[in-house]
Amino acid sequence: MSSKRLEQAAQATKTAFVFPGQGSQKVGMLAELAEQFSGITDTFAEASEAIGFDLWHIAQSGEGLNQTEFTQPVLLTTSIALWRVWLELGGVAPKYLAGHSLGEYSALVAAGAMSLGDAVKLVNLRGKLMQDAVPQGQGAMAAILGLDDAQVLELCEQANMQGRGSVEAANYNAQGQVVIAGDKTLVEAVMTTAKEKGGKAIALPVSVPSHCSLMKPAAEKFAEALEQTAIELPSLPVIQNVNAEIATDVTQLRQALTAQLYQSVQWTKTMQYLQDQGVQYVVECGPGNVLANLAKRLPNIEKAFPLDSNSRLEDALNAILVAEGKIA
Repeated sequence: MSSKRLEQAAQATKTAFVFPGQGSQKVGMLAELAEQFSGITDTFAEASEAIGFDLWHIAQSGEGLNQTEFTQPVLLTTSIALWRVWLELGGVAPKYLAGHSLGEYSALVAAGAMSLGDAVKLVNLRGKLMQDAVPQGQGAMAAILGLDDAQVLELCEQANMQGRGSVEAANYNAQGQVVIAGDKTLVEAVMTTAKEKGGKAIALPVSVPSHCSLMKPAAEKFAEALEQTAIELPSLPVIQNVNAEIATDVTQLRQALTAQLYQSVQWTKTMQYLQDQGVQYVVECGPGNVLANLAKRLPNIEKAFPLDSNSRLEDALNAILVAEGKIA
């Protein structure tokens, strides 16, 4: 479907697509769908040729899958492969797109802002720079559950006053769910005090403390690569992570992608924006169902669907076609 036709088809819908980020990867993802849709492996072949190594092998074997520099292009390609199958099958064109962290790049490729080949090279570099920015074992991330945003921020401020380094709110995922990131000792200190306040704290199995000031050196280098990458305004509105807004020019888009490395992911505000715009149906375009489950908790979202298996894809296609009045 051309970008113009896609834009026209999307205007009347109440559906949004969301694209997951790092952490959603799993060995063997899309293997079942690839047996039925040749476009899956075709998309992986296209991305692999651009980047110079076999992304499908990594996805299916798990070799290197949890290394950030490989995880990011594999996940992006997975999301775009699903997106292409959705359009091929006549799925409803979404009114808005949004991606969580790395998923923002998937959303931009889906909306025609950059090519798949350019994007996989860009996120491969992004992963390398993020990994190199902080020595192994120095950084950490943790999910804090059951406390409000203000409480988590206060705990971070207290830890920052007492220790060397920093800890910050990295992802505002939902009400009562904030991910923190920073120096490992301070992240652990916040986890301890959060539990004392009646919350829960879960250490995340990541090697890179994303979306915090420790990533500023990576962001400076990444900005240079972004400037050299061909980027257009998306044909469908893409909500940015850093401000839950839609860029009005390419300069803003590049600035937001650079800032995304060291600023918080505003996912709670992003989902509120979708609700305010009348979105009622959410489709998670990637492996897993974390973002779909978060969407189901919201009062104005009637249905949320993952896509990563034959049965899930079929359920989502049919349910949204019926809900949008495309079929009886």
